[in-house]
Amino acid sequence: MNIQAFKSEADIPTMYPHNHASNLHLLENGDLLCVWFGGSREGKPDISIMCSRKKKGDQEWSSPTVLSEDTERSEQNPILFENTNGELMLVYTAQIGVHQDTSIVRYRTSQDDGHTWSDIKTLFEEPGTFVRHKPVILDNKTIVFPAYYCMRSSTGFLGNDYSVIKTSTDHGKTWNEYEIEHSKGLVHMSLVQGANDKLIGFFRSRKSDNIYRTVSEDEGKSWSVPKPTELMNNNSSIQATKLNNGDLAIIFNDTNAETAPPAENRPPWFEKSDMDTVGLEKGLVKHESIWGVERNPLSIAISDNDGQTWKNKKNVYIREDVSEEKPEFSYPAILQDNNGEIHLTFTFLRQYIKHIVITEDSIKK
Repeated sequence: MNIQAFKSEADIPTMYPHNHASNLHLLENGDLLCVWFGGSREGKPDISIMCSRKKKGDQEWSSPTVLSEDTERSEQNPILFENTNGELMLVYTAQIGVHQDTSIVRYRTSQDDGHTWSDIKTLFEEPGTFVRHKPVILDNKTIVFPAYYCMRSSTGFLGNDYSVIKTSTDHGKTWNEYEIEHSKGLVHMSLVQGANDKLIGFFRSRKSDNIYRTVSEDEGKSWSVPKPTELMNNNSSIQATKLNNGDLAIIFNDTNAETAPPAENRPPWFEKSDMDTVGLEKGLVKHESIWGVERNPLSIAISDNDGQTWKNKKNVYIREDVSEEKPEFSYPAILQDNNGEIHLTFTFLRQYIKHIVITEDSIKK
């Protein structure tokens, strides 16, 4: 089923033809910030971090500002969160070309709700470090930050990636790292705090099969073996959030390689010449990772038991009149504001970032 009506819908202004990987942050004053990356094409050195603001009460988003400045690296996957010292923190990746195993993680901070920013510094310097989702801040002020390592594979593109948790008790000055065992091929952990202070993580799967779930009961130091959920995954990003009533909501592409096998196992959003540099074989042979599964429809589901089962699954955005060119509605972000409205942003055809507001009732009808 589809959500019948949005409370509002807007296209966030952009400066560039290629836009992707948005994340949202709600400020205490009610302003909403959206960050994403934009440029000529993913993996190109002109890809930079964009930020737009929707002031409380306004209907329109501001013209974006550029928050990164490296002309040699592709700067991607931005995250905004409030640090334990009260600063607004922007974290993002920076890689050489399409080679994600060269990525490092950078950051800058703001003392005035994102109007001005500090100098850019390196947060995680080990090559191959990648992030996608914001951390959870525990009651004891520990930052629990999901990350993963991009690893070259002999039989595909990024099939050997694995996930870790990084924790800090000093506002991000120093970090401890805990590997999530049995997480090979599971990335983009979206982290929420469940019942009884458990941490619940949901993964994107390089195998394009299902969303996977894991649980920690010791503040992220150890994790249960990740198990597939009933929700499909197409080797594309997902995001979960805890709603005001304690339920979990997750937004994702409701398809996988079994239901929509790709024509060839190559990411279509990169230039083919760039893909040739990573040694990815053409054709659908057995790989550690499966790419090219369509990213349509974009769907949402609700769980009232910390993600063990899901209900009220609805399509948020779908294009059924697909032609040879597959539409893409991907890399979603989700948050619920204090008034109960659920805000979603996502990549719309790689052309721009779309913002939609829905109600909890519209999912449950």
